[in-house]
Amino acid sequence: MALVPSPQWLDTGNNAWQLAAATFVGLQSIPGLTVLYGGIVKKKWAINSAFMAMYAFASVLVVWVLFDYNMAFGEQWFPFLGKPGLATSASFITGQAIVPAAASGMPPLTFPMATLIFFQFVFAAITVIILAGAVLGRMNFTAWMIFCPVWMTLVYTVGAFSLWGGGWLAGMGVADFSGGYVIHLAAGTSGFVAAWLVGPRLQADREHFPPNSLLMTLVGAGILWLGWNGFNGGDPYFANADAGAAVLNTNTCTAVALLVWTLMDKMAYGKPSVLGAVNGMIAGLVAITPAAGYVDGLGAIAIGVVAGIIPWLAMNKLQKASFMMKVDDTLSVLSTHGIAGLTGGLLTGIFANPDMLMYIGTDKEAPGVNVTGLLYGNANQLLLQAEGAAFIIVYNVIATFIILKVISFIVPLRMDEATLKVGDDAVHGETAYAIGTEGE
Repeated sequence: MALVPSPQWLDTGNNAWQLAAATFVGLQSIPGLTVLYGGIVKKKWAINSAFMAMYAFASVLVVWVLFDYNMAFGEQWFPFLGKPGLATSASFITGQAIVPAAASGMPPLTFPMATLIFFQFVFAAITVIILAGAVLGRMNFTAWMIFCPVWMTLVYTVGAFSLWGGGWLAGMGVADFSGGYVIHLAAGTSGFVAAWLVGPRLQADREHFPPNSLLMTLVGAGILWLGWNGFNGGDPYFANADAGAAVLNTNTCTAVALLVWTLMDKMAYGKPSVLGAVNGMIAGLVAITPAAGYVDGLGAIAIGVVAGIIPWLAMNKLQKASFMMKVDDTLSVLSTHGIAGLTGGLLTGIFANPDMLMYIGTDKEAPGVNVTGLLYGNANQLLLQAEGAAFIIVYNVIATFIILKVISFIVPLRMDEATLKVGDDAVHGETAYAIGTEGE
């Protein structure tokens, strides 16, 4: 085989970090959320919940390379959407990475398109997997099979292009460093709508839904936490100072939120809860995501404190109010992702420090972008953040409602009562644990 030198534009260090970061984010989904879901639900739903995550990961990748990547990051078609197109040709995936609609503010990246396509795929995949947490324990698997690729194509791509692909929200100046709006607010909002339309679990399951394995849940939570280093550390697109700052801020905020949530549990219920700590961890990870590269260390701590309080109140008070209990959001995705993402996005508009310059490149002379928040004299940024959030919320509510209504004309959204009583064995012919059975 003939040896061909690497093109001059390819920086092996940046490419290596980007591929590693993408792998970390992929690990958040499989096995991260796969085993977290499998462990946190009632025993009879362990296989179904884990399989929902694995199926979503696979189905999203197929539509991503066929047309969704270009809808999210390709040539502009509408102010909120790119032109659908294949992302599979040899010349396309081996060429130099670029985001066409955002190219005016960003030089060509120093790694191949294949790296960028895969990096953005793992973000897309985890979004619909997070959404799944709202409908665990009753959604018809066939309906889920249809929903995942359709929702990805018609909903996720719009938010991604609008904020990250050079679309209209990016042009306005709305800031979302790594997905507080594109991923978490979208998943929390759409998940709540899905939980409403699919309907609740069996009443017996709602009243008694103990985790079948807290230790498995913690394994998934740990993968999720450390995998977030790729989530926020990979978004500068370069292995530079911004990546390091984003990683440090991410872990600092998450630690603070976990401690505050645990303290809230202790004060409210008298006992610190490991499940509560996991929820606090998730809320911290989510809240820092839109701000990770835009705030300094004190900003990260402040966001962590708020992330330990506001989502806690949303989960333990708001979602337990009688009018909210009509919607069975299994894992309180609205609180830990939707409310946490909204909180982090708005706090970005307050705490964003203009001295946290995000360099577009690795050269000291490379152009940079910064975001200035209310605390540093720019009240307009907070208003922009609110406007961006409003668009994501309204679009996700309407589009998700329509998609699920259409699917409901094809297949039922909810399993039948007999299947709901049995669980995994009725849905998949499999059980999570063979101990005490003939398969032992």
